[in-house]
Amino acid sequence: MLLRTSLRRLLPVAAALLATAASTLPAGAAPPPRADGGRPSADGLSATIRYTEYGIPHILAKDYASLGFGTGWAQAADQVCVLADGFVTVRGERSRHFGPDGRADGSMSSARTNLSSDLYFTGVRDARTVERLLDRPAPAGPGREQKELMRGWAAGYNAWLERNRVTDPACAGKAWVRPVTALDVARRSYALAVLGGEGALVEGITAAAPPAADASTGRAAAGAAASGRASSKGADPDGMAGAVRELFDARNATMGSNAVAFHGSTAAGGRGLLLGNPHYPWHGGRRFWQSHQTIPGELNVQGASLLGTPLVQIGFTEKVAWSHTVATGRSMNLHELALDPADPTAYLVDGRSEPMVRRTVTVPVADGEPVTRTQWWTRYGPVTTAFGGTALPWTRTTAYALHDPNARNLRMADSSLALAKAGSVGEMAAGLRRTQGLPWVNTIASDRNGGTLFTQAQVVPRITDELAERCSTPLGRTLYPASGLAVLDGSRAGCALGADRDAVEPGIMGPARWPLLRDAAYAGNSNDSAWLANADRPLTGYERVFGDLDTERSLRTRGGVEDVAAMARRGSLTVADLQEQQFANRVPAADLTADDVVRACPAVLPDDAEACGALARWDRRMDTTSRGALLFDRFWGRLERETTTAERWKVPFSAADPVRTPRDLDTGTPGFAKALREAVAELRGARIPLDAPLGEHQYVVRGGERIPVHGGTGTGVWNMTVPVWDAENGGYTEVRHGTSHVQAVGWDASRCPVARTLLTYSQSSDPASPHHADQTRLYAREQWVTARFCERDILRDPALRVVRVAQ
Repeated sequence: MLLRTSLRRLLPVAAALLATAASTLPAGAAPPPRADGGRPSADGLSATIRYTEYGIPHILAKDYASLGFGTGWAQAADQVCVLADGFVTVRGERSRHFGPDGRADGSMSSARTNLSSDLYFTGVRDARTVERLLDRPAPAGPGREQKELMRGWAAGYNAWLERNRVTDPACAGKAWVRPVTALDVARRSYALAVLGGEGALVEGITAAAPPAADASTGRAAAGAAASGRASSKGADPDGMAGAVRELFDARNATMGSNAVAFHGSTAAGGRGLLLGNPHYPWHGGRRFWQSHQTIPGELNVQGASLLGTPLVQIGFTEKVAWSHTVATGRSMNLHELALDPADPTAYLVDGRSEPMVRRTVTVPVADGEPVTRTQWWTRYGPVTTAFGGTALPWTRTTAYALHDPNARNLRMADSSLALAKAGSVGEMAAGLRRTQGLPWVNTIASDRNGGTLFTQAQVVPRITDELAERCSTPLGRTLYPASGLAVLDGSRAGCALGADRDAVEPGIMGPARWPLLRDAAYAGNSNDSAWLANADRPLTGYERVFGDLDTERSLRTRGGVEDVAAMARRGSLTVADLQEQQFANRVPAADLTADDVVRACPAVLPDDAEACGALARWDRRMDTTSRGALLFDRFWGRLERETTTAERWKVPFSAADPVRTPRDLDTGTPGFAKALREAVAELRGARIPLDAPLGEHQYVVRGGERIPVHGGTGTGVWNMTVPVWDAENGGYTEVRHGTSHVQAVGWDASRCPVARTLLTYSQSSDPASPHHADQTRLYAREQWVTARFCERDILRDPALRVVRVAQ
């Protein structure tokens, strides 16, 4: 039985808590009210929430629906405004409440405006897309447990709204804070699934319009979206290659991660170790939220969930621990359509004309007339007239359709549940093969037996290299090798994506094709491809759609591989070693270049001993006390903008030495001198001392308190911090995204996980909450929370608070 030892101890406690006083009532008496004023409902949805320090809830329930109920309640208590805002997005109602021109909630949509977001999600709603996915039998559709969790989550969220007054000023008294349905919860999961595909191209999908006849010449005029770098013969290959990189870089600019699993042979106790370090937004609906979820005899998992989702998505149990990193797989592809000469809203497949499906969508707008637009859909997916910043012209002869297999994927929670219920990394791999629900992440895991796992169990289109070679258009022949984005000939039925025998549905890669590494001494990822998950055992042989091979790695990947490989060689590792790695704040860019910069500085700044001295004395870390770190950080960002990789380094990249190349900074390039001079001038212009401690000018403000923040971004620091530069107000005055929910996990002979966690931005967005900034202060001090997983540890918390909730 799963987690047998801990749960056997927990069963009597659970029975006592869930029964409450009702079991001792006289016959015919009404059950007493719960602590929150609720009473048990006819279908019995109820949960016990035990809060330990830092507001972490331990949710105890008898079944999946009740677990969802307790989770929805507890999430609402901490994050009601953020959650309500996300539900406005997936309902397609942002323009109604916030106006059409505002920026859409980045948690659910990549749209630049509320209107385009609403047009897309209203189209999803009108087409009953999510309802159809819910009707699909598992494994292609969501399993029973996931549906029960969503049903319970909606009921718990609604119960909290009914019985509590919203005090957070972000949404107190707002009409858009209202009850939700299980379907709303499912739509939120759908929105997360398409973030890397349809959700990233909302602007192009909602603006797509067929060409209109030019009355003066009789020639076709392209739709409004077909402008910019497009040509009359199709999209510009060079521009498109850049647009693909920009689009996926933009996703990684708001979501990234590090994770590493260490094999038992490297650990002091012979058991596995895991360090998970997601880099997710610090604001909005893609924040993580911590909890411990227990159904006695069925489930016992602790970790973090994305807001609005009912299940832990990265976490640990008595036997396993796992994290995710944003993967390089291209979760979409394009089909180039040959249009019917008689009708630009029909396309040819093997010479037969097939009409596009017209979706007319109307969106209410605050203080204005409703907006009605038409979207155009094909057998492949929606027509789009833009890809990132590049136009895809819809002419009289050609259009482009987007294929996103995650638009049919509502299985993410099933994959999360499979991981949480697994007893080993082998069972985790099997669970991912069975559920196939992760849309844009890799999985890195370890177990108490010492095993390790890396797998890119990602839902990507079934674009084999053979298919790309046979069916790519001229544009695709440029894009696929360069970026992994396929552009296929949509006029040939023989270019359909096909089906793998082990895939849960046609058109996606089956598990046999996934990059996979088992039981390596270490297995890690920092958002580059699977190739160097372990530098001593490189992964090869996967299709280009999953990622590249033999190409330059990021500084963060290079530094991370150096660090974790050295740790594995040293051996006898403990959880404390993972904690030290997380906040080492080593700067790989500085280790490669700082000596060269210091030597070159007097020639570039001959009369500025202060600047050169600040760089020379810098400890080459990004700690809050590091002096000179801010100057190097601002210099390095400018250097990357001013120079290409080839200009920057004297020794170019070599696939035979991918961790140590490229190297040797070329300080003779004009871009080097320009970057150094401008960085110095920038700080002086902002009246920031060149040798000021980093934490004095990289900080966040919570409740009027300035909290220093360590870590860095493009310099390769493992502990990634992507702050917001505001020179007029003193430097980096907020964090956009970066290190979010961190977990360092191992096991000892007691069978309780040895886990240290940290939620850097804290559990609640409400400024009045005691848990609005408490863990942020811990983060500033590089301190951790000792996780309370076993029953004895929960009950020992002197601040333990118990809340019993029921429908």
